[in-house]
Amino acid sequence: MKNQLLIFLVTIAAIRLIAAELPEGKALFNGHEPQRLDADGRWQVLRDERSDCAEGGKGWLRTDRAFTNFVLEVEWRGLETNYNSGIFVRAPLDGNPWATNVWQINLKQSAIGELLEGSMKIVPVNMPKLPAGEWIKFHIEARGAELTLDVNGQRARKFSQFTPSSGYIGLQAEGKMFEFRGLRITELP
Repeated sequence: MKNQLLIFLVTIAAIRLIAAELPEGKALFNGHEPQRLDADGRWQVLRDERSDCAEGGKGWLRTDRAFTNFVLEVEWRGLETNYNSGIFVRAPLDGNPWATNVWQINLKQSAIGELLEGSMKIVPVNMPKLPAGEWIKFHIEARGAELTLDVNGQRARKFSQFTPSSGYIGLQAEGKMFEFRGLRITELP
């Protein structure tokens, strides 16, 4: 299948989403437009001969509605050394340039998988730094007060005090280029 790219610039960073076919869940990006993603009007879709692109100022890319219990599958890679990004889970809408006191699974090269609430470290993860350009697969499950994270098929952690009952899922970056592919969500009862 021919992959198409969607490039998101956050602050001075870029995030690229690559459409991918996966057997389960609903795609958050279909290869043509971010059909289940929104960014409060700060993004615009651009088309050129190479790819579909979206550019935005400082902000975050989020789902167009809140989720409660879900499994999120995503593959990602930082393209530059000292990369830093995050996946927001059950995030509120308030805040500028992104939600404040948001729960974040860190995509920072020196803290992959670390759980943050705002800027406070809740659960550190002792994973080795992975080189820029290497694809990393996250399987994130939020069910009630439990939040689990598997990294490349291995359980990284299970956290049992996850307090927001529902919220948005978002992507955020801090000054470095990222690629995301295979973003799929499956809602759970």
